[in-house]
Amino acid sequence: MSNNSEVTIFVCTSCRDSNDPERRPGAAFIDALRSRLAERALDFRVEPVDCLAVCKRPATIALASATKWTYVIGDLDPASSVDEAIDSAAHYAESENGIVAWKDRPACFKKGVISRTPPLINRAG
Repeated sequence: MSNNSEVTIFVCTSCRDSNDPERRPGAAFIDALRSRLAERALDFRVEPVDCLAVCKRPATIALASATKWTYVIGDLDPASSVDEAIDSAAHYAESENGIVAWKDRPACFKKGVISRTPPLINRAG
């Protein structure tokens, strides 16, 4: 059984759209994400961050949990990727160690992965 509240979805809110420097895709993404999570009655923590250092691939999120691998996923569109990002977070929450099987990854997760980082807490040791 997954515990969504142990998973944080970090959303970079500082990147700017290369075609419209006044537009911040992450800011729009976090608003859409919070709205859809409420509609779907899901309890993921959502936290804005100033920078995930992936400015050329906004909007960018990180799926994180203390005992799981962290994924950074970019190229998310506030209009079309929100439900896929939520589904990605759900599969992540269900996994034992944060590693989500390829077949279980929504399209944005398959094509948007930027990096994967080991957990801070090693359960084996």
